[in-house]
Amino acid sequence: MGRTRRNKSTSAGRGAAAGRQEEAEASAPAQPKGPLAWVAGIAGAVILAAFGVVFTDWYNSHGSDTVQRVRGAASVTVGHVAVDYDERDIVLRDTVTTPEDRAVMVATYADEQREAMLARHRMALIDSMNVTVALTGNRSSLRIVNIEPRVLARMPVSKGARLIATKAGEAGTVELAADLDRPVPRFTTGAGTSYFRKKQIDLKRDEPVTLSLSFTGKKAYYEFDLRATVLADGRTEEIVIKGPDGGPFRLTGKATRYRAYYRQASHGGWQPCEERRAC
Repeated sequence: MGRTRRNKSTSAGRGAAAGRQEEAEASAPAQPKGPLAWVAGIAGAVILAAFGVVFTDWYNSHGSDTVQRVRGAASVTVGHVAVDYDERDIVLRDTVTTPEDRAVMVATYADEQREAMLARHRMALIDSMNVTVALTGNRSSLRIVNIEPRVLARMPVSKGARLIATKAGEAGTVELAADLDRPVPRFTTGAGTSYFRKKQIDLKRDEPVTLSLSFTGKKAYYEFDLRATVLADGRTEEIVIKGPDGGPFRLTGKATRYRAYYRQASHGGWQPCEERRAC
């Protein structure tokens, strides 16, 4: 009797397990077999390939711009800024009084220290200056709709010291000019009309443009930077362009007399002289 009961119990368990397996197979999605599986694989590969092409096109057109925006990269890269000091007199806002600064002024080989010291004394060119700015596009498409000087400080002309170059130079031909003495300085063409009112500068990614800019300022001492308005991806962005040392550009009008005069030495450095005529 006991053997009979065990056999019946075992048969019942196997039957239940088989029923559960059949239910699981019935509820599971049907898997393609044979030619159907091959067709499904080809279709999947085609879909993935098409998606890859679409994604590549999107990335090349817009994706890299999105990545740059997420990274916080500016739409325009300021690659180079230079002020033309060649054969031009410069003026210091303050006189050179400390023994350390005087030693740097006359030193033969102290160019880096001298540049830092002159920057501390807020050296400025007289009456006019030429600036070269190199910009590079950082988006697939963008437009520079405006660039304007932004005056940060306006004070009486500098009289601290005049550093007289060995030979007086002449200002070269420039593409754009701005008069800082105007209430609202702006870049104009040779005809005196506002350049950016009728023209803009279009750039693509990695496309460079070099701007040759001329400034005049005869009535005061000016510290200023440049503010560029850039349109990219339907948004406007402001790019600030500073001087070569990371500070503002400086320009001063001519003074009748200066508290000190220096002349440029042929071997480097600046030698003091008693008055302008002695230099």
